[in-house]
Amino acid sequence: MAELRGLPGFRDFYPEDLAVRSHIIDVWRDVARRYGFVEFDGPPLEPLEIYTKKSGSEIVAQLYQFEDKGGRRVALRPEMTPTLVRMVGARARALPKPIRWFSVPQLYRYERQQRGRLREHFQLNVDILGETDVLADAELLAVAIEVVRALGLSPNHVRARVSDRRLLGAMFRRVGVAEDQLLAVYHVVDRLGRESEESLAGRLEKLGLDRAAIEHIFALTRLSGIDQLHAEFGDVEGVSEVVGELSTYLSCLENLGVRDYVDIDLSIVRGLAYYTGIVFELWDAGRELRAICGGGRYDDLLQALTGVDMPALGFGMGDVVLAELLRERGLLPEYRSGIDCYVVAIGDEARGEALKLAAELRGAGFSTAFDFAMRSPKAQFKSADQMGARWAVVIGPEELAAGRALIRDMGRGHERAVDRERVVPELREVSTVDSDG
Repeated sequence: MAELRGLPGFRDFYPEDLAVRSHIIDVWRDVARRYGFVEFDGPPLEPLEIYTKKSGSEIVAQLYQFEDKGGRRVALRPEMTPTLVRMVGARARALPKPIRWFSVPQLYRYERQQRGRLREHFQLNVDILGETDVLADAELLAVAIEVVRALGLSPNHVRARVSDRRLLGAMFRRVGVAEDQLLAVYHVVDRLGRESEESLAGRLEKLGLDRAAIEHIFALTRLSGIDQLHAEFGDVEGVSEVVGELSTYLSCLENLGVRDYVDIDLSIVRGLAYYTGIVFELWDAGRELRAICGGGRYDDLLQALTGVDMPALGFGMGDVVLAELLRERGLLPEYRSGIDCYVVAIGDEARGEALKLAAELRGAGFSTAFDFAMRSPKAQFKSADQMGARWAVVIGPEELAAGRALIRDMGRGHERAVDRERVVPELREVSTVDSDG
C-alpha cells in the first residue's frame, strides 16, 4: 500500500509541535489583549476579487483559488487585511473609533518553499483604524516588540527596523526620481540585502535613472539614526516635517519602554504598494532568517477597496520564522505531556466506583484518565507513568471496604490513604501548596 503523505509546504502538528504553536499563539493573544485590542475572525475562503482588487491580477499565481459549485471565483485567504477592510467597511459608521482589532488566522499561499516560508502559516495581525496621530504608529510597533519580549527575545536577539514611505518619497524625488517611478524604485530598494547592489543598479537603470541618481538612492538608504536625518534634512522643506514626526515617534517608543529594540533603517520600504507612512520590520539581529514581522500605515486602502475614507495601520507576524528563532535561542518551553490523575481500579467490583471518581475529578477540573480494560495494577501504573500522570488514585477492595482511596504522588513515590469524599479537596490543597511553592 502506498504511503499516505501530506501536501508539500503544509505541516502536521504532533502534540509536541502543537505545543510550540500554542505557546506562540497564547503569547500573541495575551499581549494583544493587554494592549487593549479585541479579537475578530473571518472566513478562510473569500471571493478572489478581494485579493486581485488590492494586489492586482499577478497575485493569482500565488493563491489557492478555484471556482466553487456556485460558479464563484474564490480563494483561500493568503492574508487577513482584505478581510479586515471588508468587515470594517461594512460597519464603518457604527464602529467606535479608533478600532483596535487583532486576529490569528491560518493563511495559505502557493509559494516556493524555503527556510522560514511554507505554504501555510499562522499569523498575528494587529490593526488600528480611524486614527492619524503618530502615537498610534508607536503603539503598533510597541505591540510587536512586546510580543517578542514576552517570548524571551531581547534587543540582542531582535531588531525593529523603521522607515517612512513619505520620507523616502521626498528624498528620492529630490535626486531625480519621477512620481510614476517611485513604486518601482521602492520595489528595488526592498531587495537590498537580498540582491547585490550591482544587480539592483541594473534594474534602476532600466527604469531610466542615471548613475548619479542611482548612487544617491543607495546613499540615502544607508542613512541611519534620527540625528543624521536631522543633520541632512532638518532644514529641507517637505522633508524636515517628516523627520520631525519620526523624531516624535521615537520619543513615544521611548516612553512606551521599547526604544532599545528600534533602529532607523531607510532600506526598509515594504514591498506592498499600499503603505503610505511609517513602516517597519522585525528581524533577528544576525539577519540569518526571514523577517519575523512587518507592517506600517496604509491610510488609503479602505478608500480604494470600500469607498470608506479611514486611516489605518497594522502588522502581521508569522509563526514559522518566530518558532525557528525561539528554537535556535533555546527559548521554547520544555514539552511535557501529562495529565493530573490516573484512576487505578483493582478488581471488577471497583470499576463502578473508579468511573464515578474519574467523573468527580474531571468535574473538579483535574484532567483524568483510566484503563478501559481494567488490566492488572502493574499495567495500570505503567500506563499512568506513560501518560505523565501527576497522581495515581487507587480504588481496590480494601479501599471500597474502608470508604477510602489511595493517592500516590507519581513523581515522589509518596502515597497516603484519604477518605473517599476527601480525594478532590486533598488534591486541590496539594495543587495550591505546590503552585505557591
